Amino acid sequence: MRLRTFVAIGLSGIAGAFLVDRWIGSLIARGEAIDPVMKIAITIAAPIDEVWDVVADIERQPLWMEEMKSVRLRSPGPVGVGTRGEADVRIFLVGVVDPVEIDIYDPPTRFGIRHVGTFTGEGRITLEPIDARRTLVRWDEHLVPPLFPHLGQLLQKPILGGIFQADLERLREIVESQHAEAIGGTGADAG
Repeated sequence: MRLRTFVAIGLSGIAGAFLVDRWIGSLIARGEAIDPVMKIAITIAAPIDEVWDVVADIERQPLWMEEMKSVRLRSPGPVGVGTRGEADVRIFLVGVVDPVEIDIYDPPTRFGIRHVGTFTGEGRITLEPIDARRTLVRWDEHLVPPLFPHLGQLLQKPILGGIFQADLERLREIVESQHAEAIGGTGADAG
């Protein structure tokens, strides 16, 4: 009897989550729900070309993307539109292999990928020069989970948005440190 009750409650929960997911999906489609795209930004005290050099260095992205444990390029030759790779990603002890394909590569202003694995979606990084010494970095990330995709997007947005903002802060530390070194100063001098 208890097992039957447990199963009935579990199935009711799954059915309820499915209905909520569909309802949220219809709200998103009509523009009546929170935009599921994570939009974060940071200003970096370095010229745009120096920021681009770090952002577009795919094999070194795990240095500033803490949740990315490793990355492998799966396409030969120069990085550009069509380049494929995969990353080992771990967030909250959950690890996945994230296959991606570069679909935007416009140095030094735009870098974009499509997630083509378990999680789908896209990531867009845009660099805008503020002046000769500062660059605005915008990162828009849209990740669609495999189960309850609409509900999942809304639940993950505040959590992953915070994680990705911390990634941009690490990016700023790396770029500003390299910039200071290149001009012969300290990090404080670079600002």
